[in-house]
Amino acid sequence: MNPQEPFRGIFPVLQTPLDADGALDEASLAREVDFCVRAGAHGVVFPVLGSEYQYLTRDERCRLVEVVVGAAARRITVVAGVAATNREEAVEHARHAADASADAVIALPPETRTDKPRDEFRAYYEGIAEASRLPVFIQHSHATMDVGLISELLASVENIRYVKEEMHPSAHNIGALVQSVGAACSGVFGGAHNRWMLSELRRGAVGFMPAVEAVDVHVRIWNAYMSGDEAEARRLFNSLLPLLNLVLILGLPVCKEVLVRRGVISSAGMRMPGSIPLDEEDHRELDAILADVSPLFTV
Repeated sequence: MNPQEPFRGIFPVLQTPLDADGALDEASLAREVDFCVRAGAHGVVFPVLGSEYQYLTRDERCRLVEVVVGAAARRITVVAGVAATNREEAVEHARHAADASADAVIALPPETRTDKPRDEFRAYYEGIAEASRLPVFIQHSHATMDVGLISELLASVENIRYVKEEMHPSAHNIGALVQSVGAACSGVFGGAHNRWMLSELRRGAVGFMPAVEAVDVHVRIWNAYMSGDEAEARRLFNSLLPLLNLVLILGLPVCKEVLVRRGVISSAGMRMPGSIPLDEEDHRELDAILADVSPLFTV
């Protein structure tokens, strides 16, 4: 078992930075890791949906995981994303994550067209668990799994120990999972940019995986709640909500733009095809939001 387990707290999902020419920017990615360490985060996650992992090649994914682990330098837990469209590729990424010295792995289920995918999902997660020999997070972001199947995997597959639950309504689903899985699960994390963070905490969430742009504020919310000051946690959460709302409407370009403004990455460019850049009015709205929320930043 990893000496830092059980995993608890704020584990931001790193964004994949590009330079002005659209090439992968390893220096900016390393700065993201350092930014999260200085912000007091408890772990980092890469590459998953918020990292545009679907648009990275296999070699790019492997190289960038190595960059993240190297930048973390054992100062912070690294959860490597190993999701793939098939078991074989996911197993390759899981094996690489272990070889690269990641602390845990996380994976969405594979896409499937079968109407009875339970055996397919089981084989997929069994392969990841066996190849990595690391703690495994099941990421539940699409309507392809249910509480029964997730509970079954937690109870019966060695090393599957955590869930990132972000299916709507996520707080309700977290409550149902916590009641269902019992000691078989080491913890359920929230996601979806922490839009329902306080309700999820009250229903049993033990950690969260937001994006990076305001990780220091997420850490402050977590610390306030953990210290018993739920009123302060709610004050901070309410102050952050306008930024979260803009992210939910406009997507990852907002996260990257904030990171550019905070001096963490060099460009807000996206790898995702067809991404729409922020326009003048979007920047004006972001200016107003950051004027209110930036006093809460700590790094």
